[in-house]
Amino acid sequence: MAYSYDPQNIFARILRGEIPNNTVMETEHTLAFADIFPQAPVHVLVIPKGPYVCADHFGLAATDAEIVDFNRTIAKICAQLDLQPGEGGQGYRTISNAGDVAAQEVPHYHVHILSGRPLGRMLQPA
Repeated sequence: MAYSYDPQNIFARILRGEIPNNTVMETEHTLAFADIFPQAPVHVLVIPKGPYVCADHFGLAATDAEIVDFNRTIAKICAQLDLQPGEGGQGYRTISNAGDVAAQEVPHYHVHILSGRPLGRMLQPA
């Protein structure tokens, strides 16, 4: 499948430094920053620096180094923010939307890390 990446999307502009962000963590391949419209007391967005549209695009096209760095960055953020449930933290939810049906708003792969309050069920029965 061919993915069409829009280099003018807001996350691409953040990566180029055209739009400021509140950086939580940055690595060689990953940027994490506070969401400007948080849906929970803790709401961090984690994005790869490469031009990937969604999770399957990232998984199919990213290098092993990018994939490992991205996933390790999520784990490090959870540790840094004391969210790891197995370590006595409060727990967290990760969300990644892909495409119109899932209401993906920015066509750049990203994961939301949410925590800080009870989040309820992810989906309600139809």
